[in-house]
Amino acid sequence: MIKDQNLTMLTDFYELTMANGYFQSGQVDEAIAYFDMFYRKVPDGGGYAIMAGLEPVIEYLKGLHFTEEDIEYLRSKDMFCEEFLDYLRNFKFSCDVWAVPEGTPIFPHEPILTVRGPVMQAQFIETMILLLINHQSLIATKASRIVRAANGRPVLEFGTRRAHGTAAAVYGARAAYIGGCAGTACAIADREYGIPAVGTMAHSWVQMYDSEYEAFKKYAEIYPNNCTLLVDTYNVLKSGVPNAIKVFKELKPKKMAIRIDSGDVAYLTKKARKMLDDAGLQECEITVSNSLDEYIIRDVILEGAQIDSFGVGERLITAKSQPVFGGVYKLIALEKDGVVIPKIKISENIEKITNPGFKTLYRLFDKDNHKALADVMTLDGETIPEEDGYEIFDPNAVWKKKKLSNFYAKNIRVQIFDKGQCVYECPNIEEVRNYCKEQMATLWDETLRFENPQTYYVDLSKKLWDMKSQLLEDMSIR
Repeated sequence: MIKDQNLTMLTDFYELTMANGYFQSGQVDEAIAYFDMFYRKVPDGGGYAIMAGLEPVIEYLKGLHFTEEDIEYLRSKDMFCEEFLDYLRNFKFSCDVWAVPEGTPIFPHEPILTVRGPVMQAQFIETMILLLINHQSLIATKASRIVRAANGRPVLEFGTRRAHGTAAAVYGARAAYIGGCAGTACAIADREYGIPAVGTMAHSWVQMYDSEYEAFKKYAEIYPNNCTLLVDTYNVLKSGVPNAIKVFKELKPKKMAIRIDSGDVAYLTKKARKMLDDAGLQECEITVSNSLDEYIIRDVILEGAQIDSFGVGERLITAKSQPVFGGVYKLIALEKDGVVIPKIKISENIEKITNPGFKTLYRLFDKDNHKALADVMTLDGETIPEEDGYEIFDPNAVWKKKKLSNFYAKNIRVQIFDKGQCVYECPNIEEVRNYCKEQMATLWDETLRFENPQTYYVDLSKKLWDMKSQLLEDMSIR
C-alpha cells in the first residue's frame, strides 16, 4: 500500500534522466513550472467521468524521498552525476498542488490536477500522478455506470481475483465504492478503507459435502444471521432452490438469500422468485453474478428479472470494455521573476493541442434546480460574471453560442499542497462516496445516457481563448 511503501522509484526512467538534466543545467529550484493533468476522451463513449485517486496521490507526495538503496541503484546506471545523487539524498517536495476533489464528475480537457513548483520536482511526479488517478478514475467511472444501470439495487464489487495485480485490486475496490458500489469482496479494502466486505460461499463448499442439502444446512447453522446460499453448483431449479427452501424453512436464518452465478439469470430468477414466494419466503433475496456489466444488467431488468442485488467482477475491476483512461500530464506555463509565461503543445490532432496557462475551473449551476449547466476554464484570477449572464460556445459547433443566466459559479478545485505542505484534509471514504452521489445528481439525464450522451459544455473564457489563439498564431509563423 502507498502509505506503507516508499514508491519514489516507481517512475518512468526518463523522469530521472530529465531530473539529472535539469540539475546539471542549473534548473533545480530556479525554474518554476506548471503542469496540468487532464484527460481527452470519456471511457465507453459516455458523457462524464468520476475523479478518483487523489488520496493515494497525497500519500505518495507526503512520503516522497530517495533512500540509499535508490541512490545506489542510480549510481550503478553510470548516467547520473554525483552532485545530483547528493541532491536526491536531501530531496524535499516543495510544490503547490490544486485538484478537483474525489467523487466529482469531470469532463475532457479540464485541469483536474495542477502542479506548480521547481521543474525537476513537478516533472518527476508525473508518472505516479497519472498511474493513480488514471486507474482509479477509470474504475470509479465504470462503477458509476454499472450502479446506475442497477436502478437502485445494490452492486457489489467482486473483482479481486481478476484485477491486474494487488494494488489494482485494493485501489479498484476503493474506486468502485466511490463510484457507488455498496461493498466489495476484497477483505483488505475493508481493513484499510472501511469498505464493507461481503462474501458467501464457493461451489467447492457445496462439493465438499455428500449432498447439496447438507452443505446448505451446515452453512446456515454457522451463519444464522446472514445466510446466502449458492444454488447453481448442480441445477438451480431442480435442486439448488428446493434445497435452499428446505434449509431456510427448517433453520429460519435471520437474513436469507440465494445467489445464482451462471445461466440465464432473467429466466432463472423469475422462476426462483415464484418458488420462494410459493414457499412463503418472500423475504428471501436473490443476488446474481457472472460476467455482468451495465448493459447486461440493464437488459435483464428490462426482461423482468427478479434480482435484489448484483455482484460484478472482471468487467468492473478491469473496466474490460475500455481499460485505459488516457489522462495526460502536460507543461502549461513557466514562471520567471514572478511572471507566468504560458506554454502550449500543438499537434496535427486537434484534441492534442493543450490549453495553456495557469487556470481556474468553474462549474456553473442553475440557481433554481442546482443542475450543472457548463464548466468554464479561466485564467487564474478571472471571475465569472453571474449577474449579467455568461455566453458560452456549443462544444459540438464553436460557431453556436448560448447565453446562460440565473446561475451561480463555483471554483471546483481546491488547494492540496502549499510549498510542499499538505493543506487539505482528505474526507473519509463514506464522505467521498456520498459527495459523489450528490454531484452525480447535478448532471442532466441527457449527459448520463449510455449511448450518444449529450456533450457537456466545457468552455474557455474569452481571455484564455484569446491567449491560446495568439500562441497558436505565433507558433504558426516560426
